[in-house]
Amino acid sequence: MNTINVIIIDDEPLAQEVLETYIQKMPNLNLVQKCNNAIEANQALQNHAIDLMFLDIEMPQLTGTDFLRSLSNPPKVIFTTAYPNYAIEGFELDALDYLLKPISLDRFMKAVNRAMEQINLEKKESNAIIHEEEEQDFIFVKADKKLVKINFEDIVYIEGLKDYVIIKMDTQRVITLQTMKSLEDKLPASRFQRIHRSYIVALDKINAIVGNVVEVMEKGQEKHLPIGKNYKDELLDIINQNRV
Repeated sequence: MNTINVIIIDDEPLAQEVLETYIQKMPNLNLVQKCNNAIEANQALQNHAIDLMFLDIEMPQLTGTDFLRSLSNPPKVIFTTAYPNYAIEGFELDALDYLLKPISLDRFMKAVNRAMEQINLEKKESNAIIHEEEEQDFIFVKADKKLVKINFEDIVYIEGLKDYVIIKMDTQRVITLQTMKSLEDKLPASRFQRIHRSYIVALDKINAIVGNVVEVMEKGQEKHLPIGKNYKDELLDIINQNRV
């Protein structure tokens, strides 16, 4: 079973100490950080890959439930609180469990075992999808009354034009009747990124990003592709993962 990275978010030192002691008893849990409030937790999530949060609800500045609602892609959550009246709200937020203080070791272990099963299952499914994407390195599209094979490695970018898409490659371009969304769904997310409602770019063909523009080379000439404001954050997240 894989190691699970966890953080504790609680403004009570004693509660942090109890959870830390329990976590140390489980070899598959790796305590990354103890946070006193949601602000510290938010920074921890930006700096580390966290699988599971032990999240208190009653905290100053921002409650645990409000903090969870503020996250666009939160880790799994186990709520820890002294107040049973939050239970329904906690499960409505897709919490894996809801631990009432004082938390016993056996109840903690039961919650963690359930969380580890869920997290490891999702990681296994994600790895399987990535592996499947990596195995397939081409698609066929209908163009000029025939099915044309397009190798992923040849694609520089894709441009949408009403009901058509233009697949731009180093040596040619292929025009096919379909939507950007339908083609995007067929491309491996590890190799291609939507950067605008009208553009998808091959990540390995990006030469530079300047402001709201992606620079690529098309047939030996520099080509500037616009970055839509709704796509910029996701693109920069991917770029930052490979930044030195």
